[in-house]
Amino acid sequence: QILSKGELQVSDKERHTQLEQMFRDIATIVADKCVNPETKRPYTVILIERAMKDIHYSVKPNKSTKQQALEVIRQLKETMQIERAHMRLRFILPAKEGKKLKEKLKPLIKVIESEDFQEQLEIVCLVDPGCFREIDELIRSDTKGRGTLEVLSLKDVEEGEEKLE
Repeated sequence: QILSKGELQVSDKERHTQLEQMFRDIATIVADKCVNPETKRPYTVILIERAMKDIHYSVKPNKSTKQQALEVIRQLKETMQIERAHMRLRFILPAKEGKKLKEKLKPLIKVIESEDFQEQLEIVCLVDPGCFREIDELIRSDTKGRGTLEVLSLKDVEEGEEKLE
């Protein structure tokens, strides 16, 4: 009876360590996915942890760390300059549907980096990761599987040293 329906007792220290680990994991996910919108540079994990402590974020042990990380990003937007790093995508659309589909995709695209229109429309652009599923659905349904969507990079960040003047 105890083995099948009983619960394992977890000590206070164990629980504390587990929550601390989850807190660190959430901060790491946020640091991976976000950038400073002005410099396009990633934030450090320590800075994110400090910001999470400042907004008094408490870890929920029964929710996944990714769900909580997305929640933290929303909360941090209110107190600091933080934004999800954009994804770089390439669409290749058939000529017929290309123009109509481009108009539908325009509100979802942040920055168009290059556009090429010969036999087919090819666009390389930056989008908000939250819009990815919607863009994928649009391309699939409107081109009936003839259009392609390719992820070039999951996050667009500036690398290298900062120039001080």
